[in-house]
Amino acid sequence: MDYKNLKAFIFDLDGTLVDSKLDFDLMRREIGIKDETPVLEYLEAHSDPEFIKRGLDIVHKHELIGAQEATWIDGSKDLLEYLKQSNINTGILTRNSKMVTDMTIESLGIDVEMVITRDDCEPKPSPRGIEVMLENWSLKPKDVIYIGDFFFDLQTARAAGSYFSFYWPMNYEAKKGRPDFLNQADDIIDCYLKLMQKLKL
Repeated sequence: MDYKNLKAFIFDLDGTLVDSKLDFDLMRREIGIKDETPVLEYLEAHSDPEFIKRGLDIVHKHELIGAQEATWIDGSKDLLEYLKQSNINTGILTRNSKMVTDMTIESLGIDVEMVITRDDCEPKPSPRGIEVMLENWSLKPKDVIYIGDFFFDLQTARAAGSYFSFYWPMNYEAKKGRPDFLNQADDIIDCYLKLMQKLKL
């Protein structure tokens, strides 16, 4: 993957730029989801308004705790600063709520040009968030790369026609194993400082 000709970098938030320590398995257990169905999709498909409200309240509780405990992932702050100094557009596309995302950004001082949450447009894996950024920046899909740590992120980038890289360091391998879908990405990033070196060459 040649990163040097790209005009914009878009990032997922949790697990990609910051570690908010969200435990989605615990979230599912508290809601009562017995399989691996993504939480938002599970609630969207449910017919009981009270169950949906209770589920969203649980999601919100976890996201608030995550925003309060979030820390920078190693090298992510340095990479964002380098991209800004190099006049390369940067954005965040996340499935988090706007309120929680704003809290995380303010707490850590994250400096990007655009932020799109699930409250701003149809959430990932819809490509709409990337499309909005492309329109705002007057860029083409192949001018942009999306970086994330989940299969939804890959689907989002592919649907938008953009490049995609997984952020997947060694400690993710230790915790989660190495899923087959990693091989569908244009690249796998295990260290942001290494990526910065590629950009500087």
